[in-house]
Amino acid sequence: MSDDERAQVPLPELRASDADRERVVERLRDGLAEGRLDMEEFEERLEAAYKSRTYAELEPLTRDLPAVGATAPQPPVPAAGSGTAWPARIGGGGTSSTAVAIMSGFQRKGRWTVPARFDAVAFWGGGELDLREADFAQREVVINCVAIMGGIQVIVPPGVAVDVRGIGIMGGFDQRLSGERADPDAPRVIVTGFAFWGGVDVRVKQPKAPKAPKRLKGEGPSLRKEL
Repeated sequence: MSDDERAQVPLPELRASDADRERVVERLRDGLAEGRLDMEEFEERLEAAYKSRTYAELEPLTRDLPAVGATAPQPPVPAAGSGTAWPARIGGGGTSSTAVAIMSGFQRKGRWTVPARFDAVAFWGGGELDLREADFAQREVVINCVAIMGGIQVIVPPGVAVDVRGIGIMGGFDQRLSGERADPDAPRVIVTGFAFWGGVDVRVKQPKAPKAPKRLKGEGPSLRKEL
């Protein structure tokens, strides 16, 4: 192809290089770390990026992501302990109101809405209720835990007011709070219930930092050889 003919080829039809694909992959990794993409979207786009042959195939993969160095308009991010963020996390209907583990386990974590009352039962099993990224249906919620020869862990972010009122018989309610003052705009969580030969563990933890994405099967040199 002559230089004149090459100049007439529309840019989207030009072949993409390994460096072009890597730049797109880096944008996708940033999107995952910032919460703009979930893991399923990231995996789909990552596979498509390494299989892309032209700019036309690469461009849609980052079309809805902000350009590098750009400041995209964003709604307030509900961060634990932030007084301006808590009001945005209070209100609405509960995602679920019950969790039961009978010789098994349950888990509630990530973005979910804690109802006004949540009932958790663990019988010869265990469960985890992680509220660090949760929203709250009301400013005060009650989590009723029944642990019989089993265990339930309740994790709350810093700033949330916690009131533990459970009763333990040959078991207990273990309260490991940070001792810091509650945020006046944060919700209040009342943990109540009953533990028999079991336990309920209530503790404060910082929100998890975004993890670096793992190298997925098929990512890397073995897949590039097909390009």
